Order: sequence, then C-alpha cells, then structure tokens
Amino acid sequence: MSNGNNINTNKFTSKTMIYLVIIAVLMILICIYNYRLIPLFVCLYAAIIIYTVFTNKKRKAELSRELRDLTLDVNNTAKTTLINSPFPLIMLETNGNIIWKSEKFAQEFSENNIDNMVDEILDEIKSNIENSENKEKGNINTNTKIDGKDYLILGSYVKSKKSHKKEQDYTTILYFIDNTNIKKLEQKAENEDICIGIIMIDNYEEINQRISAEILPLITTQVEKIIYDWANKYNALIIKSDRDTFYCVIEQKDLAQAKEDKMTILDDIKNTKLPDVDISEISQPTLSIAFSDDGETFIEKTTSTRAVIDIALGRGGDQAIVKIDGKYEFFGGRTQELEKRTKVKARMVSHALKELIQESDNVIIMGHSNGDMDSIGSAMGLYRLTKTLGKDAKIVSEASGIGLEKFIETAKKEEIYSECFINVEDAKELVKPNTLLIIVDTNKKNYVESQELLEMVPRVVVIDHHRRSTDYIENAVLTFHEVYASSASELVTEILEYSQENIELTNLEIEALYAGIMLDTKNFTFKTGVRTFEAAAYLRKCGVDIIKVKKWFQSDLETYQTISNIVSKSEMINDNIAISVYEEDDENANIIAAKAADELLTIGDITASFVLGRTNEKVYISGRSIGDINVQIILEKLGGGGHITLAGAQLENISLEDAKQELINRINEYFFEIEN
Repeated sequence: MSNGNNINTNKFTSKTMIYLVIIAVLMILICIYNYRLIPLFVCLYAAIIIYTVFTNKKRKAELSRELRDLTLDVNNTAKTTLINSPFPLIMLETNGNIIWKSEKFAQEFSENNIDNMVDEILDEIKSNIENSENKEKGNINTNTKIDGKDYLILGSYVKSKKSHKKEQDYTTILYFIDNTNIKKLEQKAENEDICIGIIMIDNYEEINQRISAEILPLITTQVEKIIYDWANKYNALIIKSDRDTFYCVIEQKDLAQAKEDKMTILDDIKNTKLPDVDISEISQPTLSIAFSDDGETFIEKTTSTRAVIDIALGRGGDQAIVKIDGKYEFFGGRTQELEKRTKVKARMVSHALKELIQESDNVIIMGHSNGDMDSIGSAMGLYRLTKTLGKDAKIVSEASGIGLEKFIETAKKEEIYSECFINVEDAKELVKPNTLLIIVDTNKKNYVESQELLEMVPRVVVIDHHRRSTDYIENAVLTFHEVYASSASELVTEILEYSQENIELTNLEIEALYAGIMLDTKNFTFKTGVRTFEAAAYLRKCGVDIIKVKKWFQSDLETYQTISNIVSKSEMINDNIAISVYEEDDENANIIAAKAADELLTIGDITASFVLGRTNEKVYISGRSIGDINVQIILEKLGGGGHITLAGAQLENISLEDAKQELINRINEYFFEIEN
C-alpha cells in the first residue's frame, strides 16, 4: 500500500512543479516590460510557494490516512475469511510445528489422525521442494484418504524468514476439500461403464467334422449352457450371433470380478463332460474371449473388441484377453494350438495373394530382424511365386550368422540370385506408389527387418505362424496367420501348392523351404502336425536334397564345444527348468543360445530350458519346452513371444546377470499364476 501512496504523491508533486514553473515564466515576462512590478511579484510568488507546500503536505496526510484505512479493511476481511473458511485449514512449518488450525479443521479431524496426516503431507512438501527449480516457494496439489474420506489438499509454501539454519524451514497453509462424494460418483460411473465382449468356440468346425450328428447337439448345448451360466453369474447379457460366436455386454465392476476369478469359464469349457462319451478323444472344445472398454460409443467399443479377439485367435485360442484403459490382461493360453485340417483358407490366401502380386508394380519381401532359415526359406518361396507371375521381386536381408551365412553365400554365387538379396537402404529406393511388401515369419511391428520400410509401403501382406502380440502389424491388405503351423515355410509351401500356377522351384528354393520347416520343428520333433508332413512331402516330391539341407545346420567343432560348455554350466530351478548363460559378446549369440537351449531339452528331467546370450548392448533369451511349461507366456512378460514350446526375447541396455534375474522373476510369476 505504501508504494501506491508514493506513486500518487509523486504524481501530485510533479504537476505542482509544472504549474509553479509556468507561473514563474509568466511573471518574468511581465517584469521585463515593467520592472516596477518585480517586488510585488516576488512577494506574490513566495506566497504561492508557501501555500503550495502547505496544501501538498495536507494532501499527503489525507492520502496516507485513506490508504491506511483501506489496508486495515482488506486485512480484516482476509483474516475473517480465513478464520471462517468453510474448508478445514491448517498453517504449519516443515519442521512439524503447527502454527494455527481453523475451528473447522479441529472439528473435521480427530487428534489421533492429525500427526500421521501432517507427517505424510510434510514428506510430500519436502519432496516437492527437492524437485522444484524454485526453492523459495511452490504449490501443493495432492489427494489423501483420512477416516475413510477422500480429500483434495491445495496450498502453497514459502521459505520462513525466521529460520537461520542452513536448511531453512518452510511455512505452508493448506486447504482440505472433501471429495468423497465426487470420488464415489466417479467410481460408480466407472463401475457401471459398459464393456463389450466376444466369445468364440475355437474349434467348432473341427468338432462339427469329427463328432457324430447324434452327439454334436449334446456338446453344443452343454457348451452354450456353460457360457450362459457364466454370464448369469456376472450379470452379463449374452447374444448369440453365429453358430460359434457370442456377443457379451457386461459392466466393469462385474468384469473386474470375473478377472479376479481368473476367467474360470476357460477351464469349465475344457472340463465339459457327457455321460458315456469321452470328449477328449474326439475334440475338447475351447474358447477365445475378448473384452474392451476402448471407445466412447458402442460401435467404437465393438470395433476395439473385434481387434482384441483377433489377437486371442492369433495367439492360438483357449484364452481370454481384457483391454481396459489401453492395457491388456491375458488369461489362459497354456494349451497347445489345435491343428486345423481344412486347407480352404490356404487355397483362398493363395488366390488372393496371386491377384495382389499381379496388381503390383513390384514386390519387396522382408522377414524379421536377425533372420533365420525359416524367414529366408519362406521369402525365397514367395520370390519364385512373384517371378513366375512376371513381377520384379527383391528380398531384404541384412542377417548373418552360423548356417544362414553359408546359405546366402551359396545363393549369391548362382546367377539368378545375384541381385535377389538387397539391404534396407536399397529397398527404400525401390518403393513405388503400387509396391507390395510381404512380411514373413513375424507379425510384430518392432521385430521386422526395417520398421521404416514397413511405414513407407501402404500395401502389406503378413504371413506368419507365431502367436500374435499386442503390437502386431495392423491394416494389412492380406494376412495368413496360422499359429497351428510349424513354420512360415510350411505356410508358404501350401500357398505354392495351391497357387494353380506352374511354379518351377529351383533346388535352392526347395532346400530353403525344407530347411525352414526343419529349423522350427527341430528336425520334425516339435510342433509338427499332419499338414507339416504334407508340406514336407510336397517338397520331397519337388526333389529336395535332405542330406544337403542337414549340412547347413552342421556346427563346427568350436561352436559345438561352446554349446557343450553352456550346457555344462546350466543351473536348475524348480527341479525341472534349466537356465544357462553364454557370457561371451558374440554376434552369433542368439543362434548359439537357441542351439544350447535345444540341447538342454534332450537331458532327462528337464521340461523347459532357457539360455541367455549377448551381442553388443542386446541380450537374447531362447526358451524351449516339451509342452508342460508355456515358455511363450514367460518370455512374453519380457517383451518376447513365440509358441508354447519355442519362444524368444530380446532385452536392451541390461546386463546378463540382471536379465537372468528378470527371467527367474517371470518364471516365478508364471507358476504363482498357475497355482492361484
């Protein structure tokens, strides 16, 4: 207020001085013409100055009195407002000293809770001060729960002038706003928010084909009864939209309870029994379930749920996926994928792919980073299909390593493949408005050879056999994604077989496809079905040299000794899981780790194996299982994926020891979830 007083007084003085100067100038001008008036004007001017000084002092006194009265009124009003505030108020110092608390505060909170509450608030204030750029003052905005009520705490703190310590205390005044009713309304709105779900019978067609007409209605009735009983338990609305598909509408609070119960419907369906009928010998029914709250309208939520059910089906079925607030939760998915005997889809995909290639200017084929024989083999099969249809094709590959390097060197020596393989930069220059990009052996955006190339090409085809992850490639114009398949090479072999084109595969292409199947099945040991052997038989008819293929997988003596050393250093956890670490920084660490994991699985009493290796700043983990333990779920927790019996993961900016501990933690989580 004193600053305002000075400003007003200064303005008044400045104007007076101007008037006095003007009067003096006029008097001087008059005296020039009549010097006799000088004594009179001097006396008159002196009288004016005396009067001016007197009135100026009087004006200053009046202004000071008015401003003082105004300041007192404002201070009294502020104090009255503070004391009679409808919100609980407390003034305290960061040393714990309570300076003052309002009557409302004393009424609102019991003495027993004040000390604990003050300690928590002071801890947060101190944390704010440490993290704040301005150490002199700051604001408080936090939430807390006191006596079962939710409070919003607002306030500010400033440095105490009375403190003379090196670490000065701060004084703060806090307002407590009761938000309990608002929180209850928010919780009620959230609980009553609607989620849309889709429930699908995974193997309905398989059941329909393999079960007699007399038993089929009994099984479908039993399955539907389990679905409707589950829906009634959680107050959900079920609408059957197709023979094997049900739509579900459920409130979030009921869905939360279903999640807490671990989606028991998955086990209930698999335990379906009929009198005098062993369903397991025919085809045990399983479900794929998806729920989502993503979207404002029912249409948006339904669209989101359809995308989630695609992920569930792409992961092999027999599982539930719930997407809430953009986060995914997975339940089930611990059984082997069911092989589909029908080849209708393979025929349809083959025909559709042929049309897409013919409509394209050129074709670029790309696998996953750190490619293997399956990605290269499937790429070479598609390369021959494209060339047969008269279109230019290139394979993007920057991979190297044991086995694969030998194959690529062999391919480049042949004239027809001299310009087949290109790097990522060359591929970017070949992109045209109507280019077709075919992705093989992966469905993950962040696992392709080049994410930038993927984003450059709008027309994308995906051919893969791995379980679908949440970061899968969306908006593909064609997707051939079958998790039952042993390998991408098996899927491509089926496409070639049913393409209705006279495709003449070269010996190298036949061997590459066969090698891809051999790699992912571990010499036809894991994940082999009827169609796997049918694909191998087709390649055998084409003239594959099996002995030559086997030579590509031979290890040199040094590599074999390295693998033996890794196996010898393995540790056992949970009595049946082997973990080992390849400590050398090796560019072939991922391949050596995979081979060592395979080797560990040949040892008795080991049902799952994990081997870690390092290349530069990246740690590779290879997981293998005979089927009792789902290594895919374990490594998915580390950002990886794969299949129940074969999976992998890549971790960056982490040491081998820390990566090993993270793996052990995820294994323990896996068993904890099974037990609970």
